[in-house]
Amino acid sequence: MDMTNIKLSLSRNGDPLSFIRNVEHIHIKSVNPNAWIATIFLFVPPAWPLNNMKDINFKEITEVYNTKKEVIKKDTEELVNKISPAYKKITLDLENQLAILDGGYEKLTTTLSKQGEQCHREIDIVINKMITEISEIKVKHRNILQKHLDEIKQIQSFIKQTLLVLREIEKSTEVSSTIEYSSKITEFSKVPPKVQVLLPTFIPKPIDRKELYRMFGQITPLSTATKENALSLNQPKTSFKELLDEPELVAIIQTGYKDLRYVTCLNEDKIWTSGETNDIKCFNIKGSLFQTIKTKSGNWRNDIAVDSDGDLLYSDCETKTVNIVKNGQIEELIRSKGWKPVNMCITSTGDLLVTMYSDNISQSKVVRYSGSTEKQTIQFDEEGNPLYSGNSAIKYITENRNHDICVADWEAGVVVVVNQDGKLRWRYTGHPSATKIKPFRPRGITTDSQSRILTADCRNHCIHIVDQIGQFLRYIDNCDLKNPFGLYLDNNNNLFVCEFNKGNVKKIKYLRKT
Repeated sequence: MDMTNIKLSLSRNGDPLSFIRNVEHIHIKSVNPNAWIATIFLFVPPAWPLNNMKDINFKEITEVYNTKKEVIKKDTEELVNKISPAYKKITLDLENQLAILDGGYEKLTTTLSKQGEQCHREIDIVINKMITEISEIKVKHRNILQKHLDEIKQIQSFIKQTLLVLREIEKSTEVSSTIEYSSKITEFSKVPPKVQVLLPTFIPKPIDRKELYRMFGQITPLSTATKENALSLNQPKTSFKELLDEPELVAIIQTGYKDLRYVTCLNEDKIWTSGETNDIKCFNIKGSLFQTIKTKSGNWRNDIAVDSDGDLLYSDCETKTVNIVKNGQIEELIRSKGWKPVNMCITSTGDLLVTMYSDNISQSKVVRYSGSTEKQTIQFDEEGNPLYSGNSAIKYITENRNHDICVADWEAGVVVVVNQDGKLRWRYTGHPSATKIKPFRPRGITTDSQSRILTADCRNHCIHIVDQIGQFLRYIDNCDLKNPFGLYLDNNNNLFVCEFNKGNVKKIKYLRKT
């Protein structure tokens, strides 16, 4: 459509053009708000008569203009101060990942080669040991043969001497020697049995390449975990300053267990505990024993939890069951087929998450239950690779506040985190430290109100704290911690830690009061 440009100047003292109708496009070229002077281009069809047009409120136009200017200013500041730096940070991170890529794979190859060299050394040790065993057997073999040979030669010597005596008697005419002669034939006729000592043999076992590959080690599959980079512009961030500079030991509860594994809270005043026995003990915070429950099967259970109704649950991998204690009576809640339930936790929605391993100890998975009904199975990533190591080793589990599912895979030495749909988010393999020299093997795992994840590093006598995207924050390595195992956080962010060998539960405060 052909348009006509009309230039208009407006001042505080007058309005030379006040009748403009059906204006479709208004372009403000410039505005001086202090002098109320505006130069405006009105684009109207040429056929429109100007004398019938409606009044235009130029004050409103100026306000819209100023508002848009503020938006533009804020957007510019947002782009310059927040969004652009965020993209720059992502770019730098990707460039850094690319920069260390070759070095990382070289390190991986070197580790693999060292494992190969170690295997060769172990094989050489086995071979040398077996060669030594052969040498020892050879000495025994020689001694057995030599002993029998010496006995035979001794008898032969006796026979030779007897023959000489007999020949002398035959030639002699002496009566007495002939009369006194006693025959040795019966004695010499007892020929000793022939000794046949067979050489030992080496029976080589068939080399099972798959088994050898399994024993040699495992290369974890390539995983692409997407960490959320959404800018939380209006939400306060959880900062490191909320953590105490020095965690504080609040209380010690002596349970009497020799091998204490699990702890969970019944309420603010009581905790349930269990170890490698068939009893489950409830203590109050002061350490007094409140209640003891014996497992139905007599086996020591694999894990304990408290549901939203306050009922105690325990898993029994030998009977492949999860049991619930209601009013002191034990009832079977879940019975699995082909899989053994191990560790478990209650989710924020009241569901039950259970880690399991297959009867042939080759696979592991996580199963979500609503009551006794199976709702979800988490086992593989998007490429079909196992998320968890296939073995009977314990895999503690917890749900984070953002509904992520966190599993401490002890055998693999990794914390695996998936979202509530079972999609892999990230893996945590420990944090380099000059003082934490033993391999990272996570045991217990729990989360706090800020979605931080805490996991027990039993061998290094500490607890790792990481944020919800897997970034290491700090250790809890004071409070005289020894072999931390099971962990649990109550609603007040009090941390309860099982010390495996000592049998103590330590209550630790590690967050500042808000």
